[in-house]
Amino acid sequence: MYGICNLSIVPLRKEPTDQSEMVSQVLFGEFFTILEKDKNWSKIKLAFDDCEGFVDNKQFQEIEYAEYQNLQEAKPVYSGEIIDFISNSAREFFTIPLGANLPNYNNESFILNKENYQFEGAILDQVASKEEILQKAYVYLNTPYLWGGKTPFGIDCSGFTQMVYKLCGYKLLRNANEQATQGEVLSFIEESEPGDLAFFDNEEGEIIHVGIILNNYTIIHAHGKVRIDTLDHSGIFNADLQKHTHKLRVIKKII
Repeated sequence: MYGICNLSIVPLRKEPTDQSEMVSQVLFGEFFTILEKDKNWSKIKLAFDDCEGFVDNKQFQEIEYAEYQNLQEAKPVYSGEIIDFISNSAREFFTIPLGANLPNYNNESFILNKENYQFEGAILDQVASKEEILQKAYVYLNTPYLWGGKTPFGIDCSGFTQMVYKLCGYKLLRNANEQATQGEVLSFIEESEPGDLAFFDNEEGEIIHVGIILNNYTIIHAHGKVRIDTLDHSGIFNADLQKHTHKLRVIKKII
């Protein structure tokens, strides 16, 4: 079985209950494999990053395998504004967030599960340069931290890096420790370029945080909010707190 999200932002939960931890979010147009389904909840695996969790059966639509395959093979087109509107054939309006997927997009319209929608907003459909990664990162500046979040209304550290890269045409996995397995290791900060990723670990050596390196030994990352701090060989130095908040583990060049 396969499904697609037909609502703006749907929580992906660790367990099949509304009280469970939100491990990620499913944005409009994201599609997935349905691993298990009961009366109220389905366990799914997102096609984009293989992230697994539970979604409420009322918050998605099932699709045929042929449509899932078509979506897998199609060039992705994403909405390009922090928030925008779409309308269906019944003239109902829906909001969609930055990075929503617009399946079968063509000339200000797209088709989701055989239903036609109109969308007149900005789209993102090109692989962008490394410089553009920084511009996309700045869009999320001051977004509040939200565990499992993936939007400009609430985002976590790895959701932030994943979405910035996604908007520029690149795939990152969902969590910081997974993203740390991607790309090429750099030995020193001096070797890094703006747009590279820096990873940070805890006392047990587990990678628990990630951010995007900027110019002049600074980093943009989600910690309380998406903010810019100083990066040095020890880690992230927070000027507001006048202390290091994260211990540097490794720097990776993704592109």
